[in-house]
Amino acid sequence: MRTELEKCLAGEPFNGGTPELDAMATRAKRLIQRLNATDYADTEARQALLRELLGGMGEGVGVGMDFHCQYGSHIFVGDRVIINMNCTFIDDNRIDIGNDVLIAPNVQIYTATHPTDVRERMVADWSPGQDICITRALPVRIEDGVWIGGGAIILPGVTIGRGTVIGAGSVVTRSVPAGCVAVGNPCRVIRRLEAGR
Repeated sequence: MRTELEKCLAGEPFNGGTPELDAMATRAKRLIQRLNATDYADTEARQALLRELLGGMGEGVGVGMDFHCQYGSHIFVGDRVIINMNCTFIDDNRIDIGNDVLIAPNVQIYTATHPTDVRERMVADWSPGQDICITRALPVRIEDGVWIGGGAIILPGVTIGRGTVIGAGSVVTRSVPAGCVAVGNPCRVIRRLEAGR
């Protein structure tokens, strides 16, 4: 029988209230509390905490204050990445961030989702120790060279293609191809970028 973590990472409905997932979330919250309380100029301490929190992190990564996430261990960050202040990543499933990525302030990345029908969303026979609602999680992938503008929201299951720019305030509800500028709610491609520009 599969664990709730295995179901979560497989994109199946899962119970986030299990001891395993609760312990993962508690660990992350404690590390985040320490990270956000660490002097911004103490690069060595901040880097050590990030390496402990995240699933993987390359070189030249900067994460602004305050940063928030669900588990941390499902976030994988490449080289030369800036995650600016006040970003929130709900990493029930994997969030993969490539190299040379810029993420502006107040960006939110969500992997978790729920059914839209309330009868399917809420647990009918709820009891302590389980979630009150049905949750699924789908991975998010941000490829190399992407720039995500301030306040953008990236929804579950989205891939943002290599070199693409997402405009500030956009709500990205579906995958965006490589080499373009995309903006709006819902986010849509408004122009293609020439190679290398």
